Amino acid sequence: MLRCLVWTLVATCCGSLYAQRLGEYWNTAEEEAKYYRIVELPIPKGAGIEAGSFDVLPDGRLAIGSRRGDIYLVDGAFDENPRLNYRRFASGLDEILGMSYRDGSFFITQQTEVSRITDTDGDGRADRFETLNDVWGFRHYHEFAFGSKPDRDGNVWVALCLSKSYHSEAPFRGWCLKVTPQGKAIPICSGIRSPCGIGPNEHGVMFYAESQGPWNGSCSLKVLQPGGFMGHPVSFNWYDLAKNMGDKPVEPNSGSRLLTERRRVKELVPYAVVFPYIKMGRSISGFMVDRTGGKFGPFENQMFVCDFSLSVVMRATTERVNGVWQGACYPFREGLATGLLACQFTPRGDLIVGGTNRGWPVRGPREFAIQRLDWTGKTPFEIKQINAQSDGFLVTFTKPVDPATAGDPASYALSTFTHIYHRGYGSPEVDQTTPRVVKATVSDNGLQARLQVAGLVQGHVHEFNLAPVRSATGEKLVHNDAYYTLNEIPAE
Repeated sequence: MLRCLVWTLVATCCGSLYAQRLGEYWNTAEEEAKYYRIVELPIPKGAGIEAGSFDVLPDGRLAIGSRRGDIYLVDGAFDENPRLNYRRFASGLDEILGMSYRDGSFFITQQTEVSRITDTDGDGRADRFETLNDVWGFRHYHEFAFGSKPDRDGNVWVALCLSKSYHSEAPFRGWCLKVTPQGKAIPICSGIRSPCGIGPNEHGVMFYAESQGPWNGSCSLKVLQPGGFMGHPVSFNWYDLAKNMGDKPVEPNSGSRLLTERRRVKELVPYAVVFPYIKMGRSISGFMVDRTGGKFGPFENQMFVCDFSLSVVMRATTERVNGVWQGACYPFREGLATGLLACQFTPRGDLIVGGTNRGWPVRGPREFAIQRLDWTGKTPFEIKQINAQSDGFLVTFTKPVDPATAGDPASYALSTFTHIYHRGYGSPEVDQTTPRVVKATVSDNGLQARLQVAGLVQGHVHEFNLAPVRSATGEKLVHNDAYYTLNEIPAE
């Protein structure tokens, strides 16, 4: 009990410190609200629903999987003015951090297994609980398991947290496994530290969200590359259980740089998108691609990424260059009520988010909450997307730009940095440089600016500030900043 009290005090104090610090970077909630309003989805009094996963049922109900081990079915969650009716479908499960519904059953990922749960008699309550696969080990409460929705072949991908966050004391801790519809587990990759979200990127390739910590200078999105090594070598001890993976990789050198070690360790997979610490989240979590057909605004086919600690939602875009995944992240919406673990797009094209503050410092003030982001129908003036070019970047905007400001190279401030790749916890931003935009060419429709840049740095995060750019009607950008992880420079 004393330990819980200490953590509560730490969470309260640290949470307000993080809130103060975040204001230095975004401070845009009032402007964001003009375009995306926050709608409360009330939770029944006395029901502690710490949402860890969501899905939409064929009959139009929302399904919620809770960290406390319950599955709830909810009517009314998608109504413009929601008046919700909750019904508990199942209980007694353990940390539901992955859920989907298909063929009359729920497929859930909990700490110890992937399960199939069914209501066989039609009374609205689960009565058949089947273990689909439980090949991995479990010894400690912090050994979380995050499961994807089924891929196109019906496989559930499971990202397994390390033991006690720093060790690998049970089989496959720090690995990703693919569980087939028949229940077979296939090892995919090693080197995971502390995942908190897993699913496809906008191109249908499986990614996961990694947290800052040992061997991870900041949070990031990484591709789950079959046979790959995600960067943390403590899980190498389970290669004997994964014959399909071949020999374990060469040990990386601590204190190096990721680009340097990529050249030594052929299996090492770089971060696809780095989320600079505090500037863009502190513990990124669940993510989902906007497939709403424009119902959620101008960001169709982009990834929306939650953050647990700072209670914000961000955007990300990815592309494959020279065979390597990379991309950018962008601010989107702050001011959510709790630590976010999961998100789900609705049939109406809104984004439901939810989570809890249990266990760690969280900016949002509530113990738990479920909220919805609704697009107001107004298009914000934003940096829509950044793509790498052989001599710079292509910046796409959500609205036509003013050619005078967008065509002025001085409107684009660029800086770069990387992180120390080491066994220590996190990393400062190091090896900073200041590239220069020497030419900015605006497209005929005003939606793009092609930037010719002197001083691109492979392996660095390129930080953009576009504060002087205006729309054709004189609007300021809602968010001035974006961050592109340049693993590879495209060929001519």
